Amino acid sequence: MARKAVKVRSRTKIKSKSSPRPPARKSAAKSRKANSRKTKPARRQRPIELHYWPTPNGWKISIMLEECGLPYIMKPVNISTGDQFKAEFLAISPNNRMPAIVDPDGPGGRPISVFESGAILQYLGRKTGKFYPADERARVEVEQWVMWQMGGLGPMAGQAHHFRGYAPEQLPYAIDRYTNEVNRLYGVMNIRLRDRPFLAGKYSIADMACVGWASRWERQGQDIKEFPHLKRWLDTVLARPAVQRGIKLRVEEASKVDMTDPKVQALLFKQRARAG
Repeated sequence: MARKAVKVRSRTKIKSKSSPRPPARKSAAKSRKANSRKTKPARRQRPIELHYWPTPNGWKISIMLEECGLPYIMKPVNISTGDQFKAEFLAISPNNRMPAIVDPDGPGGRPISVFESGAILQYLGRKTGKFYPADERARVEVEQWVMWQMGGLGPMAGQAHHFRGYAPEQLPYAIDRYTNEVNRLYGVMNIRLRDRPFLAGKYSIADMACVGWASRWERQGQDIKEFPHLKRWLDTVLARPAVQRGIKLRVEEASKVDMTDPKVQALLFKQRARAG
């Protein structure tokens, strides 16, 4: 009876003009529902598809994904057998080059595909807010070194690799041309790193873009001891656990590729424009 009387008195108070009105039951329920929404955990990031082959360009993205802690699924693109020319790959990478990604949780929650390693690094940096600063002045510092790698270090080191190791005949002029240019670029990095720990000051996507190519200094005909600041930077970056995991992302078929096979060389080095 006591419990019932309390309920009656409560109703009486609600009708009284002189008594304050207590919160309605419906409002309290809404409040509980709102609080429940606030504490509800965010939906987990769905894995990003990484279309990949273990090369310095592929490592840029596997390193970034590892550094950001993003879930991903690696999908091999066997460039020695022509996977890069398949319609499903060209749909996301029209330049028939890996790496490329497909993010199922892109802008607005809709899937997005991105090709070109530099563009992918920038996209992932914006997505996560990591290793790619939002401040414009700091961002320019990062971007100029990413572009430097894309237009200089990568292409020139790649040509040095080709003419020193893959060309069917030794061409002294080509070997000297690209070996010397890589040497010049290493000098640029060495001077840049003389008074700062990383290329843009703080560790960033610029370092991820360059480390794979710089780690292959022997193939490029360089002596890393000539560049002490570059060597210090290289040792520091390669010691990062995420970098190690990214570079160690292997594809079993890659170790079986015979680079002297004419069919492989034709796919990799004798491409011309393809019909639409």
